[in-house]
Amino acid sequence: MPRAISKVAPEWWDYTTLDLAILEEAARLTADDLVGLSREGFEVVIYDTLEEFFCAEALEYIQAWQQATPDIPAGICGPIGPTEQLPLVAKIVNALDLKLHDAHFWGMDEWIENGKPVSTDHPLSFAKADMELCFNRIRPELLMPKENIHFPTDLEAYSKSYYEVRCVLMQGGQGEVKHWAFNDPPKREGPYQDQPPPPEEYRKLGTRITDLHPMTVIQNARTSGGGYVPQVPTCAATVGPTETWKAETVSIWHPGHHDNPFGMRLTALMISKQIPDSSVPMSLLADHPHVRFSYYRGGIGTVETEMH
Repeated sequence: MPRAISKVAPEWWDYTTLDLAILEEAARLTADDLVGLSREGFEVVIYDTLEEFFCAEALEYIQAWQQATPDIPAGICGPIGPTEQLPLVAKIVNALDLKLHDAHFWGMDEWIENGKPVSTDHPLSFAKADMELCFNRIRPELLMPKENIHFPTDLEAYSKSYYEVRCVLMQGGQGEVKHWAFNDPPKREGPYQDQPPPPEEYRKLGTRITDLHPMTVIQNARTSGGGYVPQVPTCAATVGPTETWKAETVSIWHPGHHDNPFGMRLTALMISKQIPDSSVPMSLLADHPHVRFSYYRGGIGTVETEMH
């Protein structure tokens, strides 16, 4: 039976092309049901306050960096959504006098314009945000060497570093198109006109420059630019599934304002029940050995019709 055409971008694959039964089951899930989706290899955690939520997210950086040694350097790959944890990371590092000389950090992604990564002068630059919100706030004597901070500007070198340094954890958020980093659903073209790529094909993708789903462009305009769509690039460099599977743990954080109540339920259901589908890239984490979803209870919301 042919798959449905996307309701939001007919030339693309996305979650609106899924079987209706999966969508309806996700919509019925309560907050307690989400916790019940935990299984071996997939953990669901709910925090009752934003303070606790972002503190726990920041501590993942500290716990990863504490494992770095001269013989076995280690690090964390981090997102630009959410960002509220980043100043907390700097404060904790400074308070603990934590020397990061053997620690590493990978930025997940960066915007592409005219075929090249944007510079840190660009108002939406992810590298700029990481440096200003976190690394420039860490005392210089504690900070890791510059070469230990990796951004996907040289794609080959960036990808290679995952094979040279232990990635303890990859931390991210979830976009409205159900991506981590900019692993968006693919276009509906070529051999994938009638069915999206098989999960095993999508998982072969590494760090790359990719076109962005229209939902992603609109979301980034909303969350980072007051809705000013013309400012948002339509391409980005992103860490791929290949590097993601080098991370020992994938930790996804849901504060409630990046994706909506339905989306935060859908991906948890598909990972829990091991229903990977490349139209919902986050669902491919069903095959990763250690995934954790963390929710802010006040952001989980409900999937109900409301007319105001």
